[in-house]
Amino acid sequence: MSRIVCAHPSGTSPVLNDHVDWDSWPVEDYLTENYRELHPSDAAVIAHHSAFYRRLAPGSIARSVELGAGPNLYPLMLASAVSRRIDAVETSAQCVGYLERQVAGPPDATWSAFHELCRRLDPALPATPAEALRGVHVVHGDIRSSEPGTYGLASMHFVAEGVTEDDAEFLDFCRLFVHSVEPGGYLVAAFMENMPTYRIGPASQWPGFPVNREIVSDAFAPFTERLAVTRIDADPTLPDYGDSGMLLLTAVRREG
Repeated sequence: MSRIVCAHPSGTSPVLNDHVDWDSWPVEDYLTENYRELHPSDAAVIAHHSAFYRRLAPGSIARSVELGAGPNLYPLMLASAVSRRIDAVETSAQCVGYLERQVAGPPDATWSAFHELCRRLDPALPATPAEALRGVHVVHGDIRSSEPGTYGLASMHFVAEGVTEDDAEFLDFCRLFVHSVEPGGYLVAAFMENMPTYRIGPASQWPGFPVNREIVSDAFAPFTERLAVTRIDADPTLPDYGDSGMLLLTAVRREG
């Protein structure tokens, strides 16, 4: 969920998702550190995802999902070009409250630059940020609460590697993400590359599992086809958080 990294103490047991008080997630610190302006890394993610979404007919997906939505609105805006309904599934009560306020509108003015770029790259987006969020339904839950095969498209940004320190749990989250869509359904995701545990704001620390292109590809290959994983370099306009960049994924759930 974040680009912000600190070293994980050696010799300790990995922190699992259920060990964490996600309701205390520091939304305002996270937004200040990452999304109060449009950074080149996010512009690169938007360009990559827009190219994928432009291959799909506008409004062709009846129902899509953003798993672990957090307070990041641009993935929801991107999906609005092709989705008639978007479920924003989120565990943290703080993030759920923020999402509900944004959907009720008007969204924070800082998201206008993100929407403008999204719509410039994919003109099928609704004309305003508020209209792009009109089909969003906020769901208080997590990836494990999603019914398998429910969606035509699933999106996930900085989640599976940012909610656990355990490799088996990371792989399980990726599998659940894939199986949230029906066979033949579309998958769009972004991961922080080589992210260990991380900090947000002056003190709070959160679990992280370092991944690279090989780890991500291996996690998805058994369940998908047309799998593509690309990377972008670390963003020099952000503080040096310790990550080595981002990994961007598109795929289709394998039939059967």
